[in-house]
Amino acid sequence: MAKWTAADIPDHSGRTAIVTGANSGIGLVTARELARSGARVIMACRDVTKGVEAAAALPGDVEVRELDLADLTSIRTFAKSVTDDVHLLINNAGVMATPQRRTADGFELQFGTNHLGHFALTGLLLPRLLDRVVTVSSTMHRIGRIVLDDLNWERRRYNRWPAYGQSKLANLLFTYELSRRLDEADSPLRATAAHPGYASTNLQSHTESFQDWFMAIGNRIVAQSATMGALPTLYAAVADVPNGSFAGPGGLFEQYGHPKVVGSSKASRDTSVARQLWERSASLTGVEYRFS
Repeated sequence: MAKWTAADIPDHSGRTAIVTGANSGIGLVTARELARSGARVIMACRDVTKGVEAAAALPGDVEVRELDLADLTSIRTFAKSVTDDVHLLINNAGVMATPQRRTADGFELQFGTNHLGHFALTGLLLPRLLDRVVTVSSTMHRIGRIVLDDLNWERRRYNRWPAYGQSKLANLLFTYELSRRLDEADSPLRATAAHPGYASTNLQSHTESFQDWFMAIGNRIVAQSATMGALPTLYAAVADVPNGSFAGPGGLFEQYGHPKVVGSSKASRDTSVARQLWERSASLTGVEYRFS
């Protein structure tokens, strides 16, 4: 069987895609390839200036809109600006292994940005979504643990990597629970997830510690390119994959290679935790999903 590449993306003329965190890395490649296929792409970026600079080099119909996933007010403002139907929502933006910080609404930064921000955005856009919601997770979901009574690290001693793992595990629990709820509602919309393996992006440069130096070396020696790292996201967005599927690289330890459907941890398949996480996410963000 031939290996899947961006050349396999079907024509997307007349379709609209939203890509969060589209000004660099995997988000930028995702936006570029969807625009190249004919889609109208809305690049949702926290830094509009960087977004505009990145968009200038892209083909096709692209526009930049401000979206700060660490601020519920920004998320609501962005969602209100979307007045047309959206075929693809790519929940790509994220932060990794940051020092302990809080979002504008007081959430732990990684959980608030990576999970709660995208939970709120998807729920607010749901009435306009037609085809697919893709949420970018990570192999680091395997170290994650959902602590339902301390999701925002208010009682535990903060540890940046377990906090990142929790947020990436939350991305998968959200995707799987969303897929179940869509099935129950007989919705044609699909929820899928993807992870890039080890890809060289700006994500590895914000720990504000010596770890940035080590990861910079890894990016040069071990990591695959952002172009390859974006393929699982694109595959999850446009290939004929089942609702609730998870895509990743097909190479050794899922760290590199062309995309395929992959497995995930037992914890990510815990339906009870997924339901409780959903309920707490709705309570924290004030966003309720309406499936009809």
